[in-house]
Amino acid sequence: MSKPRGPYAKTSAKRQQIIDAALAAYAEAGSRNVSLRDIAQRAGMTYAGVMHHFGSKEALLTAVLEARDVAAEERFGPGSGGAEPSFSAVLRHNASTPGLVKLFVDLAAAAAEPDHPAHDFFEQRYERLRARLAERIEHGVADPAEVDAAWLARIFIAAADGLQLQWLLDPDIDMAADIERLGATLVGPHWTAGPARERPAPDAPEGERPAPS
Repeated sequence: MSKPRGPYAKTSAKRQQIIDAALAAYAEAGSRNVSLRDIAQRAGMTYAGVMHHFGSKEALLTAVLEARDVAAEERFGPGSGGAEPSFSAVLRHNASTPGLVKLFVDLAAAAAEPDHPAHDFFEQRYERLRARLAERIEHGVADPAEVDAAWLARIFIAAADGLQLQWLLDPDIDMAADIERLGATLVGPHWTAGPARERPAPDAPEGERPAPS
């Protein structure tokens, strides 16, 4: 695919510049609110310039969360190299960027309204996460038939989102430890929603099947 040229390329580059500035601002913000003027200043632009490229604050913040997900996929996703980390590892990383956690919690609540600019983003995001986590759960247990992977995926995602909200109010909460404990309680003591286990082919002789880790 050829790279965009001309005015479109400049617009795309400016949008990315603004998103990068916003990501940095929220990552460093802690509990402090981030204003569009903060972001504009970081990007070396005016407030009007930022609005020109995104149209509204909600549209910009949605783009910021989309970029955050892309970065998380590169860091933690299957194509990141090495073993795919546990669900708790993602929460542990989130604890290092409270500003972005707060942005996620705030925007997720607002996006429940069908006409909110982030509504489709969150709807598709949860659908994708539920499917991926359910697949990992099925591959992470000895007998997938014994668990309701789709239900467990919804419960774990709901627990993670709720823990992030509680953690914003009480930073002493260990989100990663809590989600690990939930996994041990619902699925088993050795399950952490981590890398998929290799399961033998159905017709493999018993003696040739890999021992459970």
